[in-house]
Amino acid sequence: MITENDIDAAIAECVGERNPNANTCIKLAAFYTIKQHLFRDTEPVRISPEIAPTNYSFSPAPDQKPIETITIDSDTDFAQVIDGRKQSDIWPVLDDLMSVLRDMVPSLYDKVMSRLR
Repeated sequence: MITENDIDAAIAECVGERNPNANTCIKLAAFYTIKQHLFRDTEPVRISPEIAPTNYSFSPAPDQKPIETITIDSDTDFAQVIDGRKQSDIWPVLDDLMSVLRDMVPSLYDKVMSRLR
């Protein structure tokens, strides 16, 4: 029979691994699931700071929102007007402009679209 100490040791081994990979995460999830199922009345495992992972993701934290404002360093009138504005305010205007350009000057529209592609 598996004891709680066996599960705790397996969890500590996975957590303390220097280069964890997907298999390590799968094992860790399985060990926590087994522990929760077999030993519901026990206190959760506390990871000591010595073996706690020090690596972290380079992704932004979930509560951080991506930057929505436009930052552009140019002296043109257009750049000065949109600098610091929200992207959601600017894109509909540019979409309308491109629709008008497509209808009025198709050759220029095609050149712009080819540059964007």
